[in-house]
Amino acid sequence: MKPDLFQSPDYYNLDDLLTDEHKLVRDSARAWVKREVSPIIEEYAQRAEFPKQIIKGLAEIGGFGPYIPEQYGGAGLDQISYGLIMQEIERGDSGVRSTSSVQSSLVMYPIWKYGNEDQRMKYLPKLATGEFIGCFGLTEPNYGSDPGSMITNFKDMGDHYLLNGAKMWISNAPFADIAVVWAKNEDGRIHGLIVERGMEGFTTPETHNKWSLRASSTGELIFDNVKVPKENLLPNKSGLGAPLGCLDSARYGIAWGAIGAAMDCYDTALRYAKERIQFDKPIAGTQLQQKKLAEMITEITKAQLLTWRLGVLRNEGRATTAQISMAKRNNVDMAINIAREARQILGAMGIIGDYSIMRHMMNLESVITYEGTHDIHLLITGMDITGIPAFK
Repeated sequence: MKPDLFQSPDYYNLDDLLTDEHKLVRDSARAWVKREVSPIIEEYAQRAEFPKQIIKGLAEIGGFGPYIPEQYGGAGLDQISYGLIMQEIERGDSGVRSTSSVQSSLVMYPIWKYGNEDQRMKYLPKLATGEFIGCFGLTEPNYGSDPGSMITNFKDMGDHYLLNGAKMWISNAPFADIAVVWAKNEDGRIHGLIVERGMEGFTTPETHNKWSLRASSTGELIFDNVKVPKENLLPNKSGLGAPLGCLDSARYGIAWGAIGAAMDCYDTALRYAKERIQFDKPIAGTQLQQKKLAEMITEITKAQLLTWRLGVLRNEGRATTAQISMAKRNNVDMAINIAREARQILGAMGIIGDYSIMRHMMNLESVITYEGTHDIHLLITGMDITGIPAFK
């Protein structure tokens, strides 16, 4: 197993913009990834398995709900700290970051924001420690970019709700203890329901044969006349805006996380280019390789500035959905292009598991699609600047 020699690029001295707490949080997460994720992740990706033994460590570094208030088991950190944690985890692997950001932004966030005090106290502390793992049910087999057309529904049966339907492409589903599920009531209004493993009629078949996010556990959520207690309805927000508010938080984390994947590819390619001798000199001394590396660090630096500013806006409660969409789209696109260029620098060595680049590249093919496709985020920006929706 090759040692993790990663060195984080900081071309514009962005550390000067971070507080001591930010740097402590980031460095703790970075050290944990080097120690616990990097040595095992290639093996787990090759066999398409999520390393469940890292769940406790993810919790300890603040990977589960770092911005959730301490009274509910969270760390009470700010949004920049949250972003830095996602950056470091995705530097290790996008699939591991998916587990972390789903737990944080798609499970803990809606319970915190849309739930009542009983729900917060029942679920959040156990989610924060990793005792419970959660998943988020929005996407359906026939409705991805158009979640408002979902079919999953529930009926009021007097003393409980009866839930029917199915969700697809759900991270953490095969081993999740709870699912925050979005479904329509009899009036067609979308609500969030907390569904617990063990409820009769609730199953979570695993999705196999993935070429991407292989170290992430993905599955379906099937609801066949599931009796959901009425106290499991999230009472404080309904409508499509409720799940989309969760996605804002998750997309913000992805914008940071993608930088981590890009930095890992860049750092690997830079080190390799300095060591690889062809025609009696390191390939780093050739113009074409320097062009690739110079463009990589430029794009990473631009993305770092974009997300730092977005983090400031999030801390101030001023970040818009469209601003988050821009960062998610830009940064994932940046990362996938850097992965492809880095793979070329390594030549044939870039496709094997001795290096992380091909794994990052395959993972990013999912990241550029999930939680709003590349094209959908472009249209969100377009609607924001023109005032005219072009989704249909």
